Formats: sequence, structure tokens, C-alpha cells
Amino acid sequence: MVSVNNLSVFLGGKDLFDNVSFMIDKKDRIGLVGKNGAGKSTMLKLIMGLLPPSGGNVSMQKGVTIGYLPQEMKHNNEARIINEVESANSKITVIEETLADINHQLETRTDYESDSYMQLIEDLNDLNEQFNLHGGFNMRENIEKFLIGLGFESKDFERKMSEFSGGWKMRVELCKILLEQPDVLLLDEPTNHLDIESIQWLEDFLKNYNGAIILISHDRAFLDFVTNRTIEINAGKIYDYKFSYSKYKVIREEELVIQKAAAKNQEKYIKETEELINKFRAKKNKAAFAQSLIKKLDKLDVVEVDEVDNGSLNFRFQPAPRSGKFAAKFEGLTKEYPEKTILNNADLMINAKDRISLIGKNGVGKSTIIKLLVGEEQYQQGELEIGHNISIGYFAQDEAEKLDGNKTIFETIDDIATGDMRAKVRNILGSFLFSGEDQDKKVKVLSGGEKTRLALCKLLLEPHNFLVLDEPTNHLDIASKNVLKDALMKFDGTLLVVSHDRDFLDMLTNRIFEIKNQQVSVHHEDVASFLKRKKKESIALFENTTKKKSTEKKVEKKGEENKLSYEEQKELKRLENKVQKLEKDIEKLLRLAVADGQLVHIEQRVFLHTQAAIEMKQRLAEALADSEGLTLSAIRELLGTTRKYAVPICEYLDRTGFTKRKGDVRVLA
Repeated sequence: MVSVNNLSVFLGGKDLFDNVSFMIDKKDRIGLVGKNGAGKSTMLKLIMGLLPPSGGNVSMQKGVTIGYLPQEMKHNNEARIINEVESANSKITVIEETLADINHQLETRTDYESDSYMQLIEDLNDLNEQFNLHGGFNMRENIEKFLIGLGFESKDFERKMSEFSGGWKMRVELCKILLEQPDVLLLDEPTNHLDIESIQWLEDFLKNYNGAIILISHDRAFLDFVTNRTIEINAGKIYDYKFSYSKYKVIREEELVIQKAAAKNQEKYIKETEELINKFRAKKNKAAFAQSLIKKLDKLDVVEVDEVDNGSLNFRFQPAPRSGKFAAKFEGLTKEYPEKTILNNADLMINAKDRISLIGKNGVGKSTIIKLLVGEEQYQQGELEIGHNISIGYFAQDEAEKLDGNKTIFETIDDIATGDMRAKVRNILGSFLFSGEDQDKKVKVLSGGEKTRLALCKLLLEPHNFLVLDEPTNHLDIASKNVLKDALMKFDGTLLVVSHDRDFLDMLTNRIFEIKNQQVSVHHEDVASFLKRKKKESIALFENTTKKKSTEKKVEKKGEENKLSYEEQKELKRLENKVQKLEKDIEKLLRLAVADGQLVHIEQRVFLHTQAAIEMKQRLAEALADSEGLTLSAIRELLGTTRKYAVPICEYLDRTGFTKRKGDVRVLA
């Protein structure tokens, strides 16, 4: 579908890519990985045609459409959210305009028998079918579904874009792209600024997306769930594997071990052979033997070990100064904005040495609570007390964006360093992978990940006993996140962290502060246990709801049957007999529709409209993502069908690799 051919890019005085080639096929789910600055975002821009290559080209099949979500984008701040998203589906807009024109002609023309009039009717039918296939009749419904899945509420739809933060605006852009359903999705850090629930929704959507995906992400869990192929950019080359990220890492490490061992053995063989040559080449009776050894060495294929950029962060936080028994506490705290209440008479205690994950949907007030703690926001009533001798080290969500782009890397740290730390600035920067001439670069030319590293570097300049971190892993590559996590694991003070990265949070904290309904509830468990429990609660609620609906439907159906008279029942039977006689002809028509792609063949006598099948999978994916599996009964109720059809549908889903049996339940394959 898309072909990257011998691509080379010379940028910043070095070869970013050198003669790189790969193909993107329809069902590919590619995770594009590599260290910060390796060229991942540049690769997406090259595929999109936003940057010219130094050599090679990117080609694609005619008619292939591409959707691109960059890390930074411009927005129409005056547009209302719902209108902004509606404007994105250009296919629907064009069809709507054409339909309006045809309908106007049909209303005003009187040449009913003419060929051109009949052609208009045919065109109208074709366009209505296209309109339906592109989701035109359900566009508003789909828009609302996508927006809610990405964390918006119904009341937000009519609000202007200017009322939302950059993270929420990014969600609108993501919604626009998903709605268009292009053949290829290029997503650059799509989970930044998403809460965990929204990430899980996006995972389910992408898992069942009917097109190719290339995504840059440093979220290991997200990559493992969505992708089936990994392309690593390292030292100007690419390494392509037909595996998701975690499996690729294992295989890649094994390959490097084998390469190094083979190279070592070959080196030993060459050395021993050269010693033999030097020993026998001067002896007449051994000269021929020496020459044969020389020829063997000349023909030898040298084992090459892949060049690997092993540079990584290397730091630890300064020892935490001693403090009192608690770090901070809220008593009867209320925080309101004109349009929203964040906290209402809330109590909260953060003890010294606590390790806390602050969790909640976007917009509930996670960042606000943090800003209250560090004094950047004021509350309306109640008390907030910071503990004795508490020194807070604060990393804001937009910390990287606060950096002065016109300063150099060195100046950024040197200007705020004091005392003995001034003499250590270059060494500290080196531990954050800024060494040599790199320290003289302007901040404005750095990648998102490099800016985040520089912002984190500032935390090391003073000792703190209370670290408050708001999305510290945004834009960090996986290796850097692991180093940060390791440093935080060894930190001996109090930790409060907001993060959407489940892998990063796993085992890092042991308490959960959940913000919900203007209160903060405390859970004494790690993040993995908390999320697992939440899933179980969600599926229990779902099954109770479906059982209730099932009972209501049965009662309603029974009531309707009782209303039928004897004559009506006879007429119904007659019609059923008539349908049976026409069944063979109907089945022929159905098979033609299957061949044309209009229907999906489930079983011998079971067919679904293609769009209905897609929507069915989406609905199931959403339900299964929030559960540990659904029974046949639950699936039947979810789809609103009977066991007669639920069984073949489930078997079809198993057969096509969408779901799989796990005991008495089905899970996503």
C-alpha cells in the first residue's frame, strides 16, 4: 500500500537515515520505536510528504488516504467542538452537497421519462449507498461516540475550542482523524494527555481498525496491545520485526548476543589462522598451505555486529532531607471554578514516605490538586497544611514547554544552579545525555523527549523530600522512562505522581488517590490491582444491566404475542410459509451481496450488513476491553439477538480471529 524506498535523510550535520526501505501493508499495526532524537517523528513527516528526503522516495497506491496526528498542531479556536469534528469528514461533506444538488434537480425537472432524469435517480441511489457506507446516516452518533470515548462529556460538544487545553484540543484532532477512517493512520504519541480510561478506549478502537497503523509511542502496554509489528530506528538504520514491542525486545537482545558471540569466535579463528600463516609462509614445504589459508581468509564473510546506540540516562535523586510525620493534608477543602467544582469539602492526608498515584478522568482535577499543593492555585474554603521541613520538587505537565527556547541547554541549567552545583552542571547534563557540543544547542531545536529530559534535570539541582510529578513521562523514550522509574524507586522521600502510563506506574506506588465526584478516595493497592478491580466492577455492572434489559424485552415480547388474534396468527403463518418458498432465491441474492462486499456471511443462513458487522465488532471490543471476558449469554444480550444467531456470530468471530474462547467466556484474540 505504501512503500518507503531507499530513504536517506541528512539532518543537523549527520545521517539520520541511510538507505532505509520498508513496506506498509493494509493490516499492519506498526510500532515505530527508538531513542529520543532517533528520527521517529521525522519518518512520519517523510511518509506524509511534509519533509523532502535527501535521497530515495515514498510511494503509495493510487487513492490511498493518510491521516496524520502530529505532536504539535494548530486549531480553530473559534469553532465549537461538534462543528469542528463534523467539518473533518470531507467524503461525507462532498456526498451531502452532491445529494442536495441531485434532489433539487429531481424536484424542479419534469422530464421524468428522459435518460438523464433516470440517470439522476441511479446516481441518487448510488450516492445514498456511499453515504451509508461512510457512516453518513450515523455520523452525528459516531461523532458523539468517539468524543465520549476520548473523555468528553455531552455538555462539552457545544463549547468552543478556545475553552480547552492543548491536550483536549489534541483529542478533537484525533477524533477528526478517526472519524475519516483513512487507509493509513500515522499517530505521533497519541496517548499523551489521555487518561487511562481513554487510552483503553483508543486501544480497543485501534485493535479493530480496518486499515494500516504506524504509531510512535513510549507506552509499552499500549504498544503491546495494539501493534503486531515493530520497526526500530537505531543509528541511521531500521530493524523490522513481525512482533509486538515486548516480544521484539526479547528477540532483538537474543540476536545481538548471537552476533557478538559469532563475531568473537570469528575473531579468534582469524587470529589463529594468521598465526599459522606467519608460522608457515617462510617454509618452502608449507608455503602452499599458507597460501591456501590466506585465500580462506580473503573469502571469509566478516560477521558484523549491529551498531547500537546504548547511551542512556544515568542519575539518581539527591537524598531526601528529614521531615515531619506528614507531607501535606487537606481538611474540608473546596476548590471551585466559575463553571466547575473540583473539590467539595474534601479531606486528604499524605503521610511522609507515601508513594501515591493520583488517578481520575481528565478534567476531574488531578493537575488542580497538584497546583494547590505547590501553591499555584488558591482554594475557596477549608485548610491546606504542608508538613514540617517539607521541600517540594515539582514537575508540571507543561514543564518542557516552559523552557526558554532561545537559551542553550547549558544556560538553562547554569542560570538556576547555585553553590557547589554550578561546578557540576556539565556532568549533570552528561548524565541526561547532553554532552560535549550538544550542551551548546538552543532549546528550541530539541525534540519533545529531549526537552522533557532537560526539564527533569532541573529537579536534581536541589534536594527535595516530596516529589510532585504531573505526567513526567510525556515524550520520554522507553529506556529513559525505565531509568526515571528506577531513580524514583530508589528515592527515599514522599512521591505523588500523575501518569497515564500503566507500565511506568506498575510497582512504583502502593496507594491510589482516586478523584471522583468532587472527592478523593484512598485505595491501599498498586495500580495494576486497582485497574483489574475496576474492570471487574465494570463487567459486573454491564452484565446486571443486560440481564435487566433482557427481562424487560421478554415481558414486552410476551405482551405483544398475547395481543395477536387467531386470524392474525394465521396470516403470520401464511407469510412465514411464503418466505420459506422464496428462501432459495433470496439466498442467491445474499451470496451476490457477499461477493460485492455489501454483506458478511456468518453461517449458512446467517448474513450481516458489512457496516453492521463493523459496528458489532466495535461494540464488542468496547465491552470486552473493560472485562475479563463475556459469556455467550452476555454477548447475546449486548447484541440484542437470540441464541440461534448469537452462537453462529460468536463462532464466526472466533473463526476470523477477532475473539477466542477462554473457558466459559470469550476474550479479544
